[in-house]
Amino acid sequence: MKWAGGKTQLLPEIEKALPEYITEGEPFTYIEPFVGSGAVLFWILRTFPNARQVVINDINTELMSTYQVVQQYPQELINSLRTIQEQYYSISKEEDRKTFFLTQRARFNAREFDNIELATLMIFLNRTCFNGLYRVNKSGAFNVPFGKYKNPRILDEETLLANSEALQNVIILNGDFEQTLEYAQDNTLFYFDPPYKPLSKTSSFNTYAADAFNDDEQIRLRDFCNTIDTQGYNWILSNSDVRGTNPDDTFFDVIFEQYNINRVRAKRAINANPEKRGELSELLISNFETETLV
Repeated sequence: MKWAGGKTQLLPEIEKALPEYITEGEPFTYIEPFVGSGAVLFWILRTFPNARQVVINDINTELMSTYQVVQQYPQELINSLRTIQEQYYSISKEEDRKTFFLTQRARFNAREFDNIELATLMIFLNRTCFNGLYRVNKSGAFNVPFGKYKNPRILDEETLLANSEALQNVIILNGDFEQTLEYAQDNTLFYFDPPYKPLSKTSSFNTYAADAFNDDEQIRLRDFCNTIDTQGYNWILSNSDVRGTNPDDTFFDVIFEQYNINRVRAKRAINANPEKRGELSELLISNFETETLV
């Protein structure tokens, strides 16, 4: 799926940052407490067969239910997506497509359906809403507007089947990130991609659960990283480089001062103003030495 802050473009930097036991083929456990669209997850599954246990989690119930449907009922999901795609493609006028989109969005927010239909609507809305955002209001209702795409690919059967196969032995959780610690053992890497700290008051796309991930939550995550560190496990964390846009904002430099803070370049594609989309600095923080250059 499309996802704000997806990590496909950062995979080369993340690969440089991996612990040696992963790249040298030793068995390891991989835990991703904020899985989002799973760019890093699926890359790990494809690239490192020595991942003996893989655990994913997210607070977003609808997202994790979709993962479970892809894992367990791929053919039923494909059939359902084909139906809604045919319905959407049969509508020629943009205004009528917008009406169809808003009807499906209202159905999604009503939550009166089984898991197959939930996953269908989740993927449909992701493919037809503005920029593939997932954003909710304080009541937890999905409120992203219509995306005006000509013929968005709602059903990608080949990818769904491949992802279903890849997910077969993955443990799928839905809840707070701290619950993932119980799955750590021996060689374990946590990769954290939490909702990013906004670079400005108007740049926040992190509200994909009713409770916003604010500075207190960022500090709670830091405390969780401290716990992981004291127990001897490795972690890598991504976040926005707020200091890159405001030299006086040392929030992450202060709370993670005892760890390795690396700045890497990334393209930011989501902004209502195309002129404000472009390359900027992001953070890769870890509790062990990496090859990534500052």
